[in-house]
Amino acid sequence: MSSAGDLPLSGMAHKAQMTCHDCPLRHFCLPARLGEEEVARLERIIRRNRPLQKGEHLFRAGEPVQQIYALRSGSLKNYLLDQDGTEQITGFVLPGELVGIDGFGRSTFPGYAMALETSMACTIPLAELEELAGAIPNLRKQLLNILGRELHEEHEHLSHTHESAEQRLALFLLNLSSRFSKRGLSALNFILPMSRGEIGNYLGLTTETISRLFTRYRQQGLIDSQGREVHLLDVKALCGLCATPADTTPSGLQAG
Repeated sequence: MSSAGDLPLSGMAHKAQMTCHDCPLRHFCLPARLGEEEVARLERIIRRNRPLQKGEHLFRAGEPVQQIYALRSGSLKNYLLDQDGTEQITGFVLPGELVGIDGFGRSTFPGYAMALETSMACTIPLAELEELAGAIPNLRKQLLNILGRELHEEHEHLSHTHESAEQRLALFLLNLSSRFSKRGLSALNFILPMSRGEIGNYLGLTTETISRLFTRYRQQGLIDSQGREVHLLDVKALCGLCATPADTTPSGLQAG
């Protein structure tokens, strides 16, 4: 079902020595609003990490907040653990997105970030970033923009918890589609980096419910899927599943 134009997330920005200037994801990340000289100043404080393997943590709850991260390739899940050790997934991170910014204003990270596949992240020391943001207004604006977007997305996710299971999964697929599209990947054909169980955990649904919904969507001609490969066949109908008078198609994705 994959086409030649489809790329896995792990194939993006994979060169170990790639700089911010060369990175194709720079327009999502901190350099988005910066000029060339400002990008060079940011580049000097960034460290490149070794690849994370699937199941390896980028950070854990309770570790000191001394840096944040920008994901270069692969994908991560953010999650919390309750008092009984039960995992609650709070989000999925794609290339070009910052990781650990929920630690701003805290002494330790409140949650965990774990690789869903082989992934690479850039480390950005927080003290040096704060100092640089004080000297570069456009960097400060970009940080505020990213923080605002994170808060908005969290609010959006919480606002959909009262909706039906069918609506929640449709919104999830459309949101992923839009995010893939913005990264130059196919909006209609993609590979899910997360499992059915992880999708269910994030959406507050059981794995069995997610599997039934995938089957129903296939039977209705909305999608085709095989394993983690998904092909959106009828975006307009998917949008219709979750539409309310105030709803719009997710940014970057056309319903036609």
